[in-house]
Amino acid sequence: MQLDRHTVYMIITNFMKTREEELKNLGADFTYGFIQVMDGEKDPRNLLVAFHIVQDIITKNYALGHFLEELFEVTSCYFPIDFTPPPNDPHGITREHLILGLRAVLASTSRFAEFLLPLLIEKMDSDVQSAKLDSLQTLSACCTVYGQKELKEFLSGLWSSIRREVFQTASEKIEAEGLAALQALSTCLSRSILSPDAEDLLDSFLNSVLQDCKHHLCEPDMKLVWPSAKLLQAAAGGSSRACWKVTANVLPLLLEQYNQHAQMALHTSASISKEKIHPPSSWLQYSCFAEQQTSNHRRTILEMTLGFLRLQSRWLDEEDENGLGSLKEALCSMVFSAVTDSSTQLHLVAVRILTALAMQQGFLSSRDTDLVVDHLTRLILQESDSESCMAAVEASGTLAKVHPSAFISRMLPQLCANLQTEPNDINLNESRVVSEHSVRRHCLEALAAVCTHQSILKETVPILLDYIRTAPNGEGETNAENVVSVCKSLYRVAVQCQEDSESLQFYHQTVLPCLLSLTVQAATQDSETSSHVLLKDDILTAMVPVISAACTHLKPELASKSVSQIVGLFLDGDVSLLPENNFSSKFQPFQVNGPTELQNRLVSLLMAFVCSLPRNTEIPHLRRLLQHLLLLSLAGCSPFAYSSASKCFAGLINKCPQGDLLDDILQVTTQRIDVGLADEPSRNQAITLLVWVTKALILRYHPLSGQLTDKMIGLLSDKQLGPSVANMFSLLVSDSPDVLNKACHADVRIMFRQRFFTENVPKLVQGFNSANGDDKPNYLKALSHVLNTLPKQVLMPELPSLLSLLLEALSCADEVVQLSTLTCLEPLLLEAPETLNVHIDGLISKLLRLTSSPAMAVRITSLKCIRALIKLPLHMLLPYKQQVIRALAKPLDDKKRLVRKEAVETRCQWFLLGSPGS
Repeated sequence: MQLDRHTVYMIITNFMKTREEELKNLGADFTYGFIQVMDGEKDPRNLLVAFHIVQDIITKNYALGHFLEELFEVTSCYFPIDFTPPPNDPHGITREHLILGLRAVLASTSRFAEFLLPLLIEKMDSDVQSAKLDSLQTLSACCTVYGQKELKEFLSGLWSSIRREVFQTASEKIEAEGLAALQALSTCLSRSILSPDAEDLLDSFLNSVLQDCKHHLCEPDMKLVWPSAKLLQAAAGGSSRACWKVTANVLPLLLEQYNQHAQMALHTSASISKEKIHPPSSWLQYSCFAEQQTSNHRRTILEMTLGFLRLQSRWLDEEDENGLGSLKEALCSMVFSAVTDSSTQLHLVAVRILTALAMQQGFLSSRDTDLVVDHLTRLILQESDSESCMAAVEASGTLAKVHPSAFISRMLPQLCANLQTEPNDINLNESRVVSEHSVRRHCLEALAAVCTHQSILKETVPILLDYIRTAPNGEGETNAENVVSVCKSLYRVAVQCQEDSESLQFYHQTVLPCLLSLTVQAATQDSETSSHVLLKDDILTAMVPVISAACTHLKPELASKSVSQIVGLFLDGDVSLLPENNFSSKFQPFQVNGPTELQNRLVSLLMAFVCSLPRNTEIPHLRRLLQHLLLLSLAGCSPFAYSSASKCFAGLINKCPQGDLLDDILQVTTQRIDVGLADEPSRNQAITLLVWVTKALILRYHPLSGQLTDKMIGLLSDKQLGPSVANMFSLLVSDSPDVLNKACHADVRIMFRQRFFTENVPKLVQGFNSANGDDKPNYLKALSHVLNTLPKQVLMPELPSLLSLLLEALSCADEVVQLSTLTCLEPLLLEAPETLNVHIDGLISKLLRLTSSPAMAVRITSLKCIRALIKLPLHMLLPYKQQVIRALAKPLDDKKRLVRKEAVETRCQWFLLGSPGS
């Protein structure tokens, strides 16, 4: 009986743990006895235990005597594992468990090699894909314990099998495991210590690999180029010695092949030029085809070269060791030729090779490094293809860490010069015209990317800030867009600086005072003379993440010093922090009555600073600051100003320690909100403050959050505020980018969304049921926003009670409600067939109606939901098959391509519904 056999195995296991010495005294008799016990075992539960026992017998050095082969046979007879667990198996044993258990046995000792390796070769040569895969993985595992002695006799057969799998297989997984096994073999052969008169098996093995693969790199049709290159790279990846031998043989050949194809390309181009006057069409077509082919061949050669160079950089760092010194001139010539070619695809690979070469310390001379930087600069400024340009930008960011002086002297002056150019179009290449806007954008991206070294940072940040200083002199929307682009670059620089405290300190002490000085100066000028460019909503919004990123990782001392200066600036108008502080009027951003509306807007920058500091940073004059923010939040200033004040207030409330200060401020706040909601002119300000304070308290599980949420639910029935309050429920449960998020060190408790759902969704459902017809859409919109942010696992248990409401939401005329509900429904349709069975008729009709919605996003999502339905049980869907197919004919002619694409896929799936094999 299986249970009795399992008991025996467990007894043996316990004896091996507690009576190891006594068992070993039995000698080989114990091993022989266990072989007899295990022989013929078929139950997977017992096999897992038996495999573990065999592994312990081997690794704990039990006596095997003359029974080594018998022990191998009694376990290897299960290789490869062919097991399919029964459905609903309570034991949870999978095929993978058995494979790993058996593999641990077979790879536990090198003494199995003479029996195992022929078996692996036999299984690799079979037609069973799973056997091939298992054999290759087992070979890789065995190579960690084998040496040259065990592998010597079987190397030829192993290489032949691996080569065939990589050359001929249609399975990417088998190819990947074959390459991994080859690399494991190379590593194993490299690991053995050789005696003076011993044969170097690694050298002879690599010679075989080179002999069988090298010639394929030169074939005109290039059918086996990539398989051969992959095999060579896998063999080279085993060790530094293997890497040196393979690359020393392959790289010269690749360089020769590239030069031949480059000469062919020049000849073809010259032929096309000669025939351009009266070219025969067939000759012209052939010439263009030939030119494309040579370009593809060169790209393939470059990609193979890149793979070998990356191996070189991994194993061999120094020039005198890596074998590339003699090839340096030829490599540079090839890459510089490719990077100046007209083909974008060649540019992309060439830039990556330039990066690989320049990252090897000491390989390129300073002259070559300067040339690399010049080529990258040319691609950034002159290349019209965005892909090539972005590749050059990313490469610049990588290389700037290693060669900062070259970028300071060669690239920065050109980028700076192009930022200051004025013509509408900059013609930098006879065949390509790059717009001024594109050149400026590329320059800004490059300036941000190269700030990976402190010396470059100190050169680049002033350039970007000078560009913002000139903004008030510009005109039009383009000028504002340029300033926003500069802010995005500054933000990227700030994120890069967070990894280095010295760089972050320089950035913080340079950027923050400058931005505040420029904006305060603009806000305090006479409204008649000020252009107010820097005070526009989009520019101030772009500055917020710049300041925030500069503050989130500050050291405590610098944070304390800066916060006292910033708070002093906003509360008392102390401008000593600012480098240019000769202002025409006093800075009073919290004054609500008077000509200070522009100054009020700068509270957004205060929010970016104080709400991004770590929670342990003490804010001076906190009570006074909160009182001023509360007044400004409810004042009749611009929406941007009072929204920023509300967010700043909420960010501080979220981090404020529990105590009298927090209690007093919240008491006053709730009273002021009630007054504001009752006062017609200030209702929008009051509801904005309410939603941000509610979010701040929800995140930290404050007891008052429930009372404020109830107030918001009650306002859903308000004729004037109901729709806007419904939209604000999305803000309560979603992540905010600029405040009240984890990056800003906000107090965000775990699973706050689930708690909000549990406490408030029943109230929303009750409110919907009791509301009049005009107010019901508000409750549906609020509910859909809440449901849309929750994990599927939380929603599934509640689906039966909520499904009727979700279907009601699909009938709502509001497109936001429709889209939010569809997005919520799509993942749920696959998981609850029993619940949907009652509502399937109404669900299908509503989804089909939404495929004609005016909103493209609603049409696409409704089609996705209809396609998700096909995973439901067949008997539920067959009655509706023809109805759905007929209705989906209309979106096939939709004016939007994305809708047509979704409709084709959905209709095809419904056509196949119920057919054999579907």
